[in-house]
Amino acid sequence: MAKTRLTREEAEARLFEWTETEALRRHARAVEIVMRAAADRYGDGEVDRDVFGIAGLLHDADYEKWPDEHPQRIVAWLRERGEDDLAYAISAHFSRWGVEPRSSLDRCLLACDELTGFIGACCLVRPEGIHTLAARSVRKKLKDKAFAAKVDRGEIRLGAERLGVDLSEHIEFVIGALRPHAAELGLEGRDR
Repeated sequence: MAKTRLTREEAEARLFEWTETEALRRHARAVEIVMRAAADRYGDGEVDRDVFGIAGLLHDADYEKWPDEHPQRIVAWLRERGEDDLAYAISAHFSRWGVEPRSSLDRCLLACDELTGFIGACCLVRPEGIHTLAARSVRKKLKDKAFAAKVDRGEIRLGAERLGVDLSEHIEFVIGALRPHAAELGLEGRDR
């Protein structure tokens, strides 16, 4: 995997230019954190943590301004800069778009995006937030179709399958990656 020429600062500037809501910016940061951890755990070969992190940071950068064109705007912007690995991963981060994940970067973004958002939602309704969250609680909430109803449960399951990991194990991995950043991400719970 090639190294990125795009700096994290440039990526964050693009995200902030196109994304005004704190909730979506926070989601982008959460996925960045999880993707950096995923580079170490699931990456293959010459893994560049910056590429994984920037993919997480930018994956929804165009969603707020151009939801009907998502992810075409951010993909085009990345391709103009010669960031083909990032562009491809972002174009493949939702299976219904029909772009087949080819690399560990692609598979990780697919496996981490929806699950990270769902875990964030789980934290918001818990008094202790992420601090006491376990995979069994997340799996229980996944069965409740009324909870975080917009989250595609099939996408979460497919992501773990494509990554070749047990879903409960992957949930624990994502929780573990997010836990040290609970305060920054607003995942500390209702009582903190």
